[in-house]
Amino acid sequence: MILGFVASISEGKAEPLVQPAAETLFWIGFLPVTSSMIQTWIVMGILFLIIRLGTLRLSLIPGGLQNAIEAAVEGLEKLTRGLLEPKVADWAFPLVATYFIFIVFSNITDLLPGVGSIGYGEKDPGRALPFAIKHTSVPLFRPPTSDANMTTAMALIFFVMSTFWAFRYHHGIKGVLHHIFGVKGGFRGWIVVPLTVLFAAVGLMEIISILIRPVALAMRLYGNIYGGETVLHMMTGILWGLPAVPFYFFEFMVAIIQALIFALLSIVFTGTLCSHFGEEVSKES
Repeated sequence: MILGFVASISEGKAEPLVQPAAETLFWIGFLPVTSSMIQTWIVMGILFLIIRLGTLRLSLIPGGLQNAIEAAVEGLEKLTRGLLEPKVADWAFPLVATYFIFIVFSNITDLLPGVGSIGYGEKDPGRALPFAIKHTSVPLFRPPTSDANMTTAMALIFFVMSTFWAFRYHHGIKGVLHHIFGVKGGFRGWIVVPLTVLFAAVGLMEIISILIRPVALAMRLYGNIYGGETVLHMMTGILWGLPAVPFYFFEFMVAIIQALIFALLSIVFTGTLCSHFGEEVSKES
């Protein structure tokens, strides 16, 4: 999806249809409450309600909502265990599953009527409706994943946890450094000297890769959802919104795919840190 500012012309100035930063609605002390925070609380409430209703009467033979919840959790667990070692999967699965479910619901809320369109803006004198505005400049609701603050926070939490799992898996900083910079393959003799230099250079690139991963996680998700929200806003302003209809189906698929990509990348990045591929293991992990 192309990310960019789809501009609307207003008084000779090009302005983005959707502001890159979430709009502040009010303050609680020194804490700004933004439109994305309001929708985050709504998503959390919906998830709590679904889980509460689905687990209200647990049955050995699940049906209805309980069956759907168990199917989703079991599918995510199989995905995680299929790509990670058992003990690493035990660590990563709760976070990965939480991210996937939260991101899916957050992305889909972008498609609900009123999201991004109900709010404050400049009054439109050309319309008879009392609350008609030219454009919603301060929406009351905004998808959490279209706010870079949210995606960055999720990526940083993953970075901290994956680093913690790496230290736990490799038994401390010495094991992590050996995993990144150590010579792999069990070589012996003089060949180890040039290989040490080579693997040290590879290790430096790996360090850069590890530091870039949270940026990639945050910006990929934010860029796709923000770009989709901008396109939908543009399309709804053309021909009574008819061009937006196919984009709603497209964005629904993007909502699920981006959640899956975030979860898969989290699993893969964890696997690259928590593994003994090509290394000699001198003691049980």
